[in-house]
Amino acid sequence: MVILKSKYEIEAIRKACQVVAECHRTIAPLIKPGITTNEIDRIFEDIMLKYGAKPYQKGYKGYQYATCASANDVIAHGFPSNKPLEEGDIVTIDTVAELDGWLGDSAWSYAVGQISPTAEKLMRVTKECLDLGIEQAQPGNRLGDVTSSIQQHAESHGFGVVRDLLAHGIGRDLHEEPTYVHVGKPGKGLRLKEGMVFTIEPMITEGTYFMTIDPDGWTARTMDNKLAAQYEHTIAITAEGPQILTAQ
Repeated sequence: MVILKSKYEIEAIRKACQVVAECHRTIAPLIKPGITTNEIDRIFEDIMLKYGAKPYQKGYKGYQYATCASANDVIAHGFPSNKPLEEGDIVTIDTVAELDGWLGDSAWSYAVGQISPTAEKLMRVTKECLDLGIEQAQPGNRLGDVTSSIQQHAESHGFGVVRDLLAHGIGRDLHEEPTYVHVGKPGKGLRLKEGMVFTIEPMITEGTYFMTIDPDGWTARTMDNKLAAQYEHTIAITAEGPQILTAQ
């Protein structure tokens, strides 16, 4: 069941989302060769605590970190580590903040120094997929309008769209309805209504969209070990159109 949120509840979610946005604003200029994802993880947790929030992921189903840090061929759910990021890497940092019982969720991909033209294109197209999906998140549209715009844009550039990891509704729980993949047909699927709050988070791959899971049970990688990127916002459907609650 989709839980429609009141304007008051959307504003409460926005406050949690803006803590996440502040994390990403802070880290963006700091991601350079030599920084470790463990350092990024500590910075994110410190920012959350500063604003009276807490890292929701830490302890979620046994997960031990405030962030997921997914570099290069890792699609999602990578563990932060003490390995320094290197020139040419791309890394996605995903985090969820809890503030006053409400959750905000956003992932962002970052270039580490000078990256390859292929990596640059992948990151650009993935961000465009997010933007196109948000444009279609209008009240009265269907979820397929959102997902088809993402799929068509990614595939028109020769990239893959991950099917095995889902976007989701969010509020007091991290994974509310609707849950969905970022592929579909226009005019199909759930009708979008005012009060819905959910993530749009396309995971786009350089090659195949098939993935594997590492023995740790979390880390999702591209099956062909090619690059992956992801951009994610939490949005609310309003009478005026989609509102980006995690806007940076």
